[in-house]
Formats: sequence, C-alpha cells, structure tokens
Amino acid sequence: MPVFNQSRSRIILIIFLVAFIIIIAQLFYLQVISVKYQRLADENAILRTTIYPPRGLVFDRNKKAILNNTLTYDLMVTPSQVKGIDTNFFCRLMDIDSAEFRERIISAIIKNKSFRPSVFEASLELQKYARIQENLWRFQNGFYIQERPIRSYPYNCAANIVGYIGEVDSNYLKKHTREGYQSGDYAGMTGIESTYEKALMGERGTHVLIKDNFNRIKGPYENGAMDKEAVAGDNLYTSLDIELQQEGEKLMNNKVGAIVAIDPKTGGILAMVSAPAYSPSYLTGSKRRKHYSELYKDPRLPLLNRTVSAYYPPGSTFKTLQALVALHEGVITPQTTFSCSGAFYGCGKPMKCLDPGVFQLQGAITHSCNTYFANVMQRVINNRQFPNMDSSLSSWAHYMNAFGLGHKLGVDLPSEKSGLIPTPKTYNKIYGNKHWNFCTFRSLSIGQGEVLTTPLQVANEMAYLANKGWFITPHLVDSIGGGDKFGLLERFKEKHIPLEIPDSIFEFVHNGMQGVMESGTGRGSKVPGIVVCGKTGTAENYFRGQAQKDHSFFAAFAPRKNPKIAIMVICENAGFGATWAAPIASLMIEKYLNDTIAANRKPLEERMTKTSLIPALMQKQMETVDSLQRVKEAETLLKNYLQNIKDTLQSDDNLTEDEIKAIKTKKTNPPKENPAKQPPQKDIVVPGKQKNASLNKKDSLKR
Repeated sequence: MPVFNQSRSRIILIIFLVAFIIIIAQLFYLQVISVKYQRLADENAILRTTIYPPRGLVFDRNKKAILNNTLTYDLMVTPSQVKGIDTNFFCRLMDIDSAEFRERIISAIIKNKSFRPSVFEASLELQKYARIQENLWRFQNGFYIQERPIRSYPYNCAANIVGYIGEVDSNYLKKHTREGYQSGDYAGMTGIESTYEKALMGERGTHVLIKDNFNRIKGPYENGAMDKEAVAGDNLYTSLDIELQQEGEKLMNNKVGAIVAIDPKTGGILAMVSAPAYSPSYLTGSKRRKHYSELYKDPRLPLLNRTVSAYYPPGSTFKTLQALVALHEGVITPQTTFSCSGAFYGCGKPMKCLDPGVFQLQGAITHSCNTYFANVMQRVINNRQFPNMDSSLSSWAHYMNAFGLGHKLGVDLPSEKSGLIPTPKTYNKIYGNKHWNFCTFRSLSIGQGEVLTTPLQVANEMAYLANKGWFITPHLVDSIGGGDKFGLLERFKEKHIPLEIPDSIFEFVHNGMQGVMESGTGRGSKVPGIVVCGKTGTAENYFRGQAQKDHSFFAAFAPRKNPKIAIMVICENAGFGATWAAPIASLMIEKYLNDTIAANRKPLEERMTKTSLIPALMQKQMETVDSLQRVKEAETLLKNYLQNIKDTLQSDDNLTEDEIKAIKTKKTNPPKENPAKQPPQKDIVVPGKQKNASLNKKDSLKR
C-alpha cells in the first residue's frame, strides 16, 4: 500500500477513535455525572409533596384553646413544567391578568429555581379552589394543589399576643440558615408565634408519589420507602385569661391605649390589650397582604403593640416609687409634712398642683399632691450622704432600674422597648457637663419630663409593690407540652429581689394607695367587696412641640392581702386618670376576681365600652386616609371597567377616561328593550377556544 494511503487511513482511524472517545465520555457524563436528565425524568414520573405539620396549639390558663389549626389549599407551580397551557384561560380562572401571571412565574424562579415547586397563590378562596380543581388536568405537570394547615382563632382576640405566621422570604432564610427552612415554608412573624417558633413549628414531612404518562397519581413511590411523616409542633400553655382579654378589648373599643394585667405571684400575664385591636384572622388567608397594608396605613397604628413597644410618661403613678426611694434613703418618714398652696415654688416658676392642702405621706399619695413629691425628690437629690448631684441622681436612677424601669424586662414577646430613666449622662448631653441641677428635672418627681415607661413596666411595678419587693419576669407561656427542649422558659422561674427594702416601708405606700380608692382620686372606681390599692395618673404629652390632651393613667393591685392581679390602664389623650383609666381597670379587676360584673355595675361597663376616645389628631388623619382611599377605589373601579371593555371587545385600543365615563352614562340610561329577547347570562369561565368562537361571531356581525 502506498505511503500516502497508509497515512490517510491512519488519520481516518484517529478521527474515528477520537469521535468514539468523545461519545463514550459524553454518555458517561450524561448517565453518571450529570443529574439534568435524571431530574427531568424524575419530574415526569415522580411528584414530591411537602407535608406541613400542624403547628402546636395554644391554650389559656383554663385550658381553653385560643389558637387552633384548620386547613387551607395552596396552588403550587413548577415553572419548568409550565408549557403549552392556555394562559388566558388560566388567568381568567385565577382572576389575574397575563402580566401578573408572568410576574409570579418569574418570582417563583428567582426564589426557588425553575425545577422546584413554589407557591403560586396561597390560601385559595373556596370558589377559586373549586374552579382550579375542576380544570387542573388542563395544566399537566405545571400546577398542583397542596394542603396546608393554617391558624384559626376560636375567640377572635389577642392579635397582638398570638401574632401571625407568614411565608419566609430570602432575608428570613439567611437569618435562619441552620434551622431547616426552605422557600415556601411558613414561620411565626410576630407575637408568641415568633418567640416560640422552635416549639410550635414541628417537623416537615415528605410524600413521594409516582405518576403515569398521563400525569395521574398511581400511588407511593417505592411503596412509601422514601416518605417521611410530619411531626406536629408542641402545644403552649399560657397564663392568659382569654375571657379577661375579651373584656379588656371590649372596654378599649374606640380608644387608643393599652391594658396589662399580671399575676403578681407568678409573673404570668393575665391580659394584654393593645388598642385599637383587630381580628387575628385578618392576617390569614389570601387577602393577608391587603389587610396588612390597611392596618399599616391606619393612623391609630393598630400593628404597634403598645403594651411593650410604646413609651409613655408614667404621670402620678410614679409617685409610689418616689415614696419608696425617699423612705428607704431616710430623707422622709411617713409623718413628714409639706404644705401645698396650689403649686411647688421651690424652683422659681410654679409647678401646679390640683389639690392644695397640708399632707403627710399617706395623704399625699391619696390626693396625688405634686408639691409634696417635688419636695420629696428634692431631698433625695440633695441628700448630703452623696458628694455631688451626679452621684445622688445616679443612685436614684439605680433604684428605678431595680424597680424594672429603664431597661427591657425580657417578656416573651418581640419588639419590647426599654423605656428611659434619665441619668447624669442624659443631662450632660442635653445641657452640658454640670450645667444642670434639681430644678432642671423637677418634673421627674411627678412622672413627667424625660422619664418614659412601657405599660408592661408599669404593670410590673404594681406587681413589685404588691409583693413588697420582688417580681418574676412577666411572661405569657407557663409550660410547653413536649417539655422545654430549647430552654425558652428558664428565665421565668427566677424571683428577682433587687433591693432589701423592709415590708414596713411598703405598708406605708400601700396605705396611701388604698386611700386613693377609698377617699382620694380613685374613689369613683371602688370595686364592691374588694380592697384595691391604686394610683391615678394624668400624663402631659406633646406632638411636635404642641401640647395635646393629657393621657389617662391608672395602676393598681388587688386585693391588698394576698394580691392576685396587678394592672395598669392607659387611654391616650383621654384626660384625667380617674375619669377613664380607673373605671376600666376596676371593671377588669372585678371581672377577674369575681368572674363577672355585678348587675349594678353593668351601666358603667356599657358606658366605657360605647364611649369613643379616639384622639382628635388621629381622627383627623383617619378622615384624610378615608378620603384618599375612596379616590383610589374610584380609580381602581375605572381601570377595571376599562379592562373589562378591552377583554370583551378583544381589543388593545386604549379608551380614555372621558370615553369610559360616556359609556357608563349611557349604561345608566339604557334604551327600553324586551326582556324576553335578552340572552341569559351564565357565571362560568370557558376555555380560550370556546370564548374565541363566540367572539368571532360578534366580530363578523360588527364587520
């Protein structure tokens, strides 16, 4: 054979050999290394469904279920499988347009990749679920319906306590990378749903099902060998009295403020009302986002949990603590007497007092004398045992911190605020180093000025007074059904005794507080048959430098011997504490201790319930929001009307608003026609081909 031919045959052999090696390598890659076609095959033959576990239930102190579970249905989508479907028909079934369809598909791909199932629409409404279920076979592998447990609320209250659950987003997944969450999961976002998420969530399960070539489910894959059953979450047992909570929300109807009631012996929270309240079911279902937006825009801020997240000057309720400090420091005795002529004149500009007279300690608490407590705090700050005012104010601030003010208490709810107890650093920052004295902050003596507290802190202050020097961190959950596996309840077992103050000092303060209810500022809110120790408060407040109507404050514990409830009530911009907050608190005390409201007190309960105390500023803002909402709704109706016309005519021409109004005007004055000739209307959705056929007939008539 010629050399040329030998060389050519060798080249051809090499080419075939290289091609063979490439083919073998490609086959090896496709069958062994690459998972693409395995995944595609699995997608065609296997359906993996997530089984969401029932979340743990929540019970009140009387074992009544206040947070339960029910079922909902989510429409799931696998974007890579959405091929060759009648998009227009699908959009009509879902009451969406094609733009929103594309947006949802793209969002699903971004969040969870194209080959993984994602939620297309959560919590389908009943009618929509029926329409989709009937036509699901039309959409092949792309869509399926998944069952999921959601929350139900038997008592329809305590939204600020129980919170709500929502679908996890990318930020949540980043924060909880090691906790097993994946896109499409739901988790507690606020309230005890959030705090106790680890206990409540349970463990997800998985069912692997096999499908035939017509996309029909044939049964479990590998006889269920790859299935994993879901494990239900643990139940929570709370200290909450759900009937007391309902009573509180009823009394705070059409008001802005808060109620917090605590069992002094355990620290368990009995009721925690943030007003205005809203139905917890409002943030479930397919319209959750719409409802959330409405609540967010409400000028009354219903999403703000005022019990732990709102700051208020405590007003005259603060005088009880001023008395404790002064008695313990020895700068006054129970017999110390000050005269009040209607104001405190110790700093030049008078600080007014509403009840002039000559008072000892008990009478000063009973009648809430501003002058008396201005003199008391002046003695505390000018105490000669301290070398300077910095150290005396620091000592006073230490007392207040020990009483539970100026820092977070550690309640088992998110978003708790710390409040503010001013220190020398506070005034050095405001006025300059050493450029201040007692007269700079004299209003602290009566719970005004820079001091700020949360309602929870004031209620805990009452528990501290009731226990004569100790408290347990306020909390909602007493126990967890499956045990405290995550150590969530450890901090609620410790008794805090921050200072060694003799019981006798507390008795002097109790005498004054009992006097408030018997002959003082709270005498109009006595509870028949129950000895209540209380303190009214009227707190000044300002908005952008302008004085607003005073806040109505009241704090108390009862009964005096063996206290069972410590409570505080605030009604924003409602005026005197004795007028509104005190009666509401007295009804709450009566409801809890007697389990009912006496017949002769029912008119008071009705008056408190029906009276609207919405602050004037908020009322004005609400009217503005309502008018803007009406304009927005009118614009939406106009756009929907335009879209309906375009859909009906199958036209892309844009009509102007004037043309639409003209058409609507004609519709309001239609020509008289024989009703018998009108075709019957049917509330059904038909696939695209059928609809197009009917439209073609109309088009031919038009032409």
